[in-house]
Amino acid sequence: MTRRMIPFLLFGLLGAAILIGLGTWQMQRLEWKRGILDQIDARIGAAPVALPATPDPAQDTFLPVTASGRFTGEGIEVLVSRKQIGAGVRVIQVLQTDDGRRILVDRGFVPEARRKDPRSATTATVTGNLHWPDEVDSYTPDPDLGRNLWFARDVPAMATALNSEPVLIIARSETGDGIEPMPVDSSGIPNDHLNYAITWYSLAVVWLGMTALYLWRIRQRNH
Repeated sequence: MTRRMIPFLLFGLLGAAILIGLGTWQMQRLEWKRGILDQIDARIGAAPVALPATPDPAQDTFLPVTASGRFTGEGIEVLVSRKQIGAGVRVIQVLQTDDGRRILVDRGFVPEARRKDPRSATTATVTGNLHWPDEVDSYTPDPDLGRNLWFARDVPAMATALNSEPVLIIARSETGDGIEPMPVDSSGIPNDHLNYAITWYSLAVVWLGMTALYLWRIRQRNH
């Protein structure tokens, strides 16, 4: 090996070391994220408690709760699509609790063909999880108020529209009217660290390959 090759070799090894380090860091983040998701799943499936007087989105997201009362008939629908089923809506309705509170309940999914089916305002005991979904971004259309159709669950905005507390329970058991519950789970929380790690490790392999090729060309020119 000539002296001219040494700086290129060191540069190649340093770059590969950095890329491998980034891949290893992503693997560590993967294990950390798996631990967080396990904690979330454990909380989601825990025994339900009474609805807190003043739920806190920062502390009470995914908290299992139960609340009794009656559906007032007031509600909105949120457009969704399900694999192998197609388009439909999430039914969000006001539950007036036995102690007079007005909260929101995500009762679940109704396919588009049954969207106009009548729904009875019935008494119910709702068991589910508190949630404040983060579904609104700059591309989300405004609600179609004429059709009572929304395109994302925006708890504060829905609460304002329905004159309720900004509290949403995602039902995990049936609440009647043939509405299929869509319980909250951790599947929607991204965990892409493995893909990132594979990308960094792949770049390290490519980097080493390019370094070896460049050093081989230098050696060939010196012969």
